[in-house]
Amino acid sequence: MLFNSFEYLFFLPIAFLLYWFIFNKKLKVQNIFLLIISYFFYGLWDWRFLSLIIFSSFVDYYCGLAIEKSESLKRKKVWLIISMSVNLGFLGLFKYYNFFAESLSEAFLNIGYELDLLTLNIILPVGISFYTFQTMSYTIDVYKNKLKPTKDIAAFFAFVSFFPQLVAGPIERATNLLPQFYNKRKFNYSLAVDGLRQILWGLFKKIVVADNCALVVNHVFENQTELNASSLLVGAIFFAFQIYGDFSGYSDIAIGTSRLFGFNLMQNFSFPYFSRDIAEFWRRWHISLSTWFRDYVYIPLGGSKGGTPMKIRNTFIIFIVSGFWHGANWTFVIWGFLNALYFLPLLLLKKNRVNTDVVAQGRNIINIKEFFQIIITFTLTIIAWIFFRADNVTIAFNYIKALFSTSLFNYPEVDIKPFLFVFILLFVEWFQREKQHGLQIESIKAFPIRWAIYTIVFCLILIFGAKSQSFIYFQF
Repeated sequence: MLFNSFEYLFFLPIAFLLYWFIFNKKLKVQNIFLLIISYFFYGLWDWRFLSLIIFSSFVDYYCGLAIEKSESLKRKKVWLIISMSVNLGFLGLFKYYNFFAESLSEAFLNIGYELDLLTLNIILPVGISFYTFQTMSYTIDVYKNKLKPTKDIAAFFAFVSFFPQLVAGPIERATNLLPQFYNKRKFNYSLAVDGLRQILWGLFKKIVVADNCALVVNHVFENQTELNASSLLVGAIFFAFQIYGDFSGYSDIAIGTSRLFGFNLMQNFSFPYFSRDIAEFWRRWHISLSTWFRDYVYIPLGGSKGGTPMKIRNTFIIFIVSGFWHGANWTFVIWGFLNALYFLPLLLLKKNRVNTDVVAQGRNIINIKEFFQIIITFTLTIIAWIFFRADNVTIAFNYIKALFSTSLFNYPEVDIKPFLFVFILLFVEWFQREKQHGLQIESIKAFPIRWAIYTIVFCLILIFGAKSQSFIYFQF
């Protein structure tokens, strides 16, 4: 079930009304109801994969209890390894097995040997990369004594499968989300209203910005050898806004929906295209994944505490693993490698923590230095995004090579109408960059003005919304 579908338009209010008016008497009943509707929501994609998420939930629930009961550190570690092996095993089988099998066969073929390795004809379960990382955070934090294991199986299963963020995040930490299932939830009008605002803004980013950009992007990448350089540049820029509008739009809808049910999820995007360097960009882009890798991979490897070689090693590991998390393709690995290269000078010069505040904080106009910092950072990001979008490495390199042509100064041969929607997006988010989302306008006291803004956004969605498309990150 897609957030931008008519099915969801009926599902959400029905679930909301039942949750607050029928199943609101007892906390356990509320949690069981959330579990049922979450399984229903997920099962509409492919009910067969429900067994996978149920099994994974059961393993991590039991391993959490076993870790606490174990008297020796060695036995605790055994249960942690079992939990991580199951989660990473499923992820590896469904997402990476064919990639490794095919890559190994190609490597041996290059040296004159032919391997006949079995490949699997399997479908990637929606959201597996997200919920496996979420459940792993639970067992790791229990092992590190940062969290007490739960004995409430309904709460835990509901935490793993919570439908707003199940298939594309944010990747919630057990320390943040799980305790919210233990406490009696009361309807909060202000929280719910802000949730609706965030849902509306998320739909605008997805349906108007991302989906309109996608029409041009798909055309450009499918016909890149026949188009001039300026068209390729437009395609690359539009992809940057397609993936931002698509993924951050999903996160906005997920966070807003959660607020309707009395839950607070972490902010996943913080206006990343206003970043002044790559380090700031990664503090603002897909925050839940970036911080997950920081806490569970980068810091355990030694972080930035060791010498320069260790810092460089850890930086490349974290970015390449992050790229590989996105998909079983060398394009994602190179995307991660490029971002590591971008980040490296900042790390070595100890300037990776310079831009930790909001750009032009307290001002509406940026200075010349900030402007060029944003443009340079965005340009580097676009180059990396070409690898992210391309089907293979050769196509990506040819795409970039074709950009350096005199036809770059010709008029684009593609529709540039989405620039209008990109402008609206940037205009709104620039003035809202110190807020949580673009429509957080409760400070506007005049009721007619607020509703006029809501109406304009709603009309833009109705009039200019492109044909409904699946969310990009469902493939990850």
